[in-house]
Amino acid sequence: MEVKEVLEQVRSGKMSVEDAEAFFRRQPLEELGYAKLDTHRKLRSGFAEVVYCSGKADEHLCQIYGRIYDAEGEVLGTRASGEQAALIQDRYKEAEYDPLSRILKIEKKDKKRIGKIAVCTAGTADIPVAEEAAQTAEFFGNNVERIYDVGVSGIHRLLSKVEIIQSAMCVVAVAGMEGALASVIGGLVDKPVIAVPTSVGYGASMNGLSALLTMINSCANGIAVVNIDNGYGAGYMAAQINRLGLNGGKEDKEL
Repeated sequence: MEVKEVLEQVRSGKMSVEDAEAFFRRQPLEELGYAKLDTHRKLRSGFAEVVYCSGKADEHLCQIYGRIYDAEGEVLGTRASGEQAALIQDRYKEAEYDPLSRILKIEKKDKKRIGKIAVCTAGTADIPVAEEAAQTAEFFGNNVERIYDVGVSGIHRLLSKVEIIQSAMCVVAVAGMEGALASVIGGLVDKPVIAVPTSVGYGASMNGLSALLTMINSCANGIAVVNIDNGYGAGYMAAQINRLGLNGGKEDKEL
């Protein structure tokens, strides 16, 4: 339950002042022994805790995923394997799994989305990381425009989509190999660009290190760089930028 919902219920008489006080007095975490759920994260940052699925024991994953779902009415899991997805879907039939991005989510169906974020890739091989970014941003209530396979080896492909990219509140540029896409986009837009290096490339790309170094050393302005293959981090940052850009730092009444 969200703060606004609690206050509305108090105003309408559906919840007593005492029950509302108990809600606000609850501890900012839930101790599970093997995990400490950050139950106040949405109050502090605007977005609830997300489950990083990879490496978790089955029972730990199910308990954490279920507790967040019970508290928030939705839950986002990242880097989930097919086996983990089957385990969660056996317990929660409403859970959706995308094997490309490895996103495992239960999402509210009546969610309203705001603004526009453009997610671009240099190549088709970069799409799994881009989809992690795009679906993360969508889960957090943002409209996403996908513009895939517009790398610098055929610059006309990117230029044909410039108007769409320029209309976005921010741009996520996902690229492996030499990672030049972020620099090119940075020189075409007046909005922040979030560069995501991927581990796509031949030996000298060093599993994404080459793209990472190119992006860090870009001479284009307004570029921030996340870690190699970190689509989730890019999607989260893009969601924050989109929300701030639309509301001047104030919370959106529709979110």
